[in-house]
Amino acid sequence: MIKAVIVDDEKLVRKGLISMINWSALGIAIVGEAADGPSALKLIRSTPVDLMFTDITMPGMSGLELIQQTRLQFPHVRTVVLTCHHEFDYIQEALRLGVIDYIVKTLLEMENADDTIARIIERYRWEEAMRASSSNGSAERLMPASSALVFRPLLPESEKSELFALSPVRNNPFIEWEEGGMVPLVHPIPSDGLVRELTRAIRERWEITLITDLQDVPLEEFKETVRMHLENALFYHSRSGTLAQLTYGKLIHSSPSRSGNDSAPGEEWLNRHQDLRWAFGTEDWNRLIGEVEERRPGSDRLLAFGEALCRDWKGSLFSQTEAEHLLEDSRSCRNWPDWTVWLRRIADLAKRRMLDLGLSKEVILCLIRAMIYMRLHAYDKMNQADVADHVNMSRSYFSQCFSRFAGQPFKDVLRMMRMERAKAYLLESDTPVYEIAMSVGFEDDKYFSKLFRDLFGKYPTEFRMNGKPF
Repeated sequence: MIKAVIVDDEKLVRKGLISMINWSALGIAIVGEAADGPSALKLIRSTPVDLMFTDITMPGMSGLELIQQTRLQFPHVRTVVLTCHHEFDYIQEALRLGVIDYIVKTLLEMENADDTIARIIERYRWEEAMRASSSNGSAERLMPASSALVFRPLLPESEKSELFALSPVRNNPFIEWEEGGMVPLVHPIPSDGLVRELTRAIRERWEITLITDLQDVPLEEFKETVRMHLENALFYHSRSGTLAQLTYGKLIHSSPSRSGNDSAPGEEWLNRHQDLRWAFGTEDWNRLIGEVEERRPGSDRLLAFGEALCRDWKGSLFSQTEAEHLLEDSRSCRNWPDWTVWLRRIADLAKRRMLDLGLSKEVILCLIRAMIYMRLHAYDKMNQADVADHVNMSRSYFSQCFSRFAGQPFKDVLRMMRMERAKAYLLESDTPVYEIAMSVGFEDDKYFSKLFRDLFGKYPTEFRMNGKPF
């Protein structure tokens, strides 16, 4: 029998709780009751106790203080909180102190009392079995259910206490982790019922994943697998606004592939897609999507790729406003399906720009290649004829199309590329101005300084002094 005590400053509450429930039929013996914290500690000191039911708000020593003292003096005693609706905020602290469940006194009735206590007993026994296994040094504690819910906070203010309002959390053991927690579904509920419980407010604060096929999986192995692979698995296998569901096998194999961290010869593989061929043709689009799904780069790499697209094609393929909106929306992409929608927007804007300019697909791709080539070689001795030859266009036709595409003549675009690099050099190094001028393609440093002032309102030395911290 589980030996239990009831602690509440209201005698009627203690007597009512004792009389309402057939404790012995549930395997519990009520061995005592107390009206305050000190009396409860004295009782536990003199009487063997396994489980304590305690009110939170009591005069003198509060229920939270009692839980702390019990945990220090009698670590084997498990605690269940007795609370009222308006005390729900206190549950958060109680959960941190290791209570296994809570009972809302105003909702406890004859019809549900036995089921409520039966649920608590099951959790008590499960945690005792886990503790016994741990004390025996067993490394093969298995998951107690074939499926589990994993909770990870999305916001710093996400509180675990609100999870206990969900029936799958209330009715199953809750294993707390540093940030979130996991609930083995010993008593599973239909997925449609689970989805109904996961309100929009919960989903905005918690990332919730249902993981299945956990038969015979060691608990510690599962924890480590979740820690290492869940983030990337969700990124590629979940959709915003829905309950993410993964098999354990899919979770294991969802880490970024080795090739996703390797560099292609001469360049990082994802950067090859800066040429935007995928925006203008189905085959190239499918190649991009397939390569990302095969290599599974992390979300940070996709964000860097998206930021580069917004930065590099602002003013040519997108307007300033469009680029700003794209950049803002890219930072809201939570998963790969979100990114595919975002990339479709890029493709649609690029194709619309092509139609507005009245250019063919072949010509627009040549102009994109020209811009990429210019960024790579802007600091070399290069002119418009070199770039036109590189993309196999006549100089005159290239000049005409390029000015329409970029919104300004070739020489102005090239000059601004060089000047932007010069600004970076000035802020990042102490290299003399004349050397910087030479490194970005200007042989006359005096002309470079005058041009710099005309463009940015300051001479290079002034810009450096104002821009570098002391």
